[in-house]
Amino acid sequence: MNKSELIDAIANESGLSKVDAKKALDGFVTAVTGALKAGDKVSLVGFGSYSVAERAARIGRNPRTKEEIKIAAKKVVKFKAGSELGEAVN
Repeated sequence: MNKSELIDAIANESGLSKVDAKKALDGFVTAVTGALKAGDKVSLVGFGSYSVAERAARIGRNPRTKEEIKIAAKKVVKFKAGSELGEAVN
């Protein structure tokens, strides 16, 4: 499912127009992004939680040349599915 298909699904499920569904989705993405940038965790009970984790710097290897390369430390976004979402999928 891509973004436009998700907007269509939100509009159908909620009774909103597609324009309002797009605004709602964009608002959700903006709010979650802002919270994660600030270092907060976003928890949606039953759906899941988003958090930021630190990935340490490490040494990798170029598969073509077998040469070692340095991979810088960075922050990554993690998502852990909630129990209701997990049950719905299974």
